[in-house]
Amino acid sequence: MFAVLKTGGKQYKVQSGDMLRVEKLAADAGEKVQFNEILMLGGDTPVLGVPLVAGAAVQAEVIDQVKADKVISFIKRRRKHGSQRTRGHRQTLTLLRITDILASGAEATGVRAATGSVAGAAVKATPAQKSAKAGDDLKLLSGVGPALEKKLHAAGVTTFAQVAAWTEADVAAIDEQLSFKGRIEREGWIAQAKELTKG
Repeated sequence: MFAVLKTGGKQYKVQSGDMLRVEKLAADAGEKVQFNEILMLGGDTPVLGVPLVAGAAVQAEVIDQVKADKVISFIKRRRKHGSQRTRGHRQTLTLLRITDILASGAEATGVRAATGSVAGAAVKATPAQKSAKAGDDLKLLSGVGPALEKKLHAAGVTTFAQVAAWTEADVAAIDEQLSFKGRIEREGWIAQAKELTKG
């Protein structure tokens, strides 16, 4: 039996016992996590989700927090007096071992749902976030429309307090995950979020 799960904006086909590297999760080595976004269950009688399979889940054990290979970005602008920039990035990942595939009863297992590290870190970063509302209108940020707001919600970002508390690592992770390509710094989201949080 296999399952197709969704996490970090990507889809993975897994079986029990598989080792998997996914976008960093807010979990320590040895913890057990559960993925509830199951798109398909395969086997003798395949089940397709519409869009998700109700009650299905995949459970996994966290082995370690690792880093991917370094990616070098070199930008050279011709006719700009030798303007050039080199940046390196190593994406943080979580190494998992798939333990169980549940066709039903996912809500009754009691295993903590797998959540992204950016959302988890931001929720407990500052006291202001503890008193923040359940969700803010992120479209008030410059350059954020309905489609981009949905992507931020999918990444676990729902309040201005979370955006205001982003570190450089968080910005790099969101850039990589959602392909913003520098929009966060260019539009000044963090400064805007701080002002909106005060208001």
